[in-house]
Amino acid sequence: MVSWGLAKIFPFQALRYTAQAGPLANLVTQPYDKITSAMRERYLSLSPYNLVRIILGKIESPSDTMTDVYARAAAHLSDWTARGILARDAAPAIFPYFQDFTVPDTGERLTRKGFIALGAVEDYAAGVVHRHEQTLAGPKKDRLELLRHTHAHFGQIFMLYPDRAGEIDALLDEAAQAAPLAEVTDEYGAGHRMWRIDDAARIQELMGDKKLLIADGHHRYETALAFRNENPQLAGADRVMMTFVNMYSPGLKILATHRLVNGIDRGQLPQDFLNRAADDFRVVEIGSLERLRSALERADGPTVIGAAIGNRLFLLESRQPAGELDVRVLHERLLGKALGIGEEAVRDEKNLRYIRGIEPAVAEARSGAAQIAFLLRPTSIEQVANTSFSGGVMPQKSTDFYPKLLSGLAAYRLG
Repeated sequence: MVSWGLAKIFPFQALRYTAQAGPLANLVTQPYDKITSAMRERYLSLSPYNLVRIILGKIESPSDTMTDVYARAAAHLSDWTARGILARDAAPAIFPYFQDFTVPDTGERLTRKGFIALGAVEDYAAGVVHRHEQTLAGPKKDRLELLRHTHAHFGQIFMLYPDRAGEIDALLDEAAQAAPLAEVTDEYGAGHRMWRIDDAARIQELMGDKKLLIADGHHRYETALAFRNENPQLAGADRVMMTFVNMYSPGLKILATHRLVNGIDRGQLPQDFLNRAADDFRVVEIGSLERLRSALERADGPTVIGAAIGNRLFLLESRQPAGELDVRVLHERLLGKALGIGEEAVRDEKNLRYIRGIEPAVAEARSGAAQIAFLLRPTSIEQVANTSFSGGVMPQKSTDFYPKLLSGLAAYRLG
């Protein structure tokens, strides 16, 4: 008998692609919010059964509306299920899910280990599920309409749980001795492997005293909350598909998300901006990208932020003591105070774009495609946990958990 504490997890009868659908690499996708128009066209070209047709359909004619797009998604789901392209597993299980990847910038090879299961949809006030980001209304409206039409979850919410002893990871390693149930390499070179565990009782027991932290998928989690509240009598609406990863796992990697700034008065650059920044920072011009990278890799001491303006590189070291969140310092003292870019402009992305990788960010500044590239150190998992478990939130795009979880390895259809 499992006694519930905090986290409630459940095995489920996953809806999965069958061999009839073709190679898995032609069917799965990155999460919906990471799919560009070009990526969607490529996915569409790979297979008539690629999941993008359901999770991110498109307007196909002048008379089309988004309602038509959602209706087509539901029709695809029903058709593929009826034809055996998708089939529900005969028995419930949880699914160990490992990702083998190379860390951008460093070339380090890592394996991130987690498992896919259902999690109870909990109000934040219950103190079980914790967030670290604010959400926007637009994406939630879109995902809610898709959920209303399909009654299914196709991607997993990325959840972290604390397990310093690694007891659950040990059980996942044991299951991974068998041949994978599914195996695929994505377009970024990350390998994805999935197995099944039929007896979930021990993992349920070990998860029973855990708090959960949303790493990725805030919008989809809050969509599941809204759908549960709309449909209190619908079986399964109080659960959502999640991938659970130990926050102390050596394979858990957060990348820095750098900021590209445009649309500011060029008269401010570079000297006016640097003068204003000097109120809160020690400003040093750096002669090479290698030296700047080395300075940013320093983990201790006060906040340090890089800035590329044209062909010049600067290191900005906070005059405040260590312990502040770098991304918050950037948003408050550089974007807000020194450049006059307020929270609303940041939220609406009027002056701001986001980019992964120091070299691409600096290249944007050198080419003139960005007026300033601000270069950040990665946020640490300890900073995310401390902020989240204390009830705080971080600025948008504070974390970039790498790699992303694939959509299409398993789906959860309600009912």
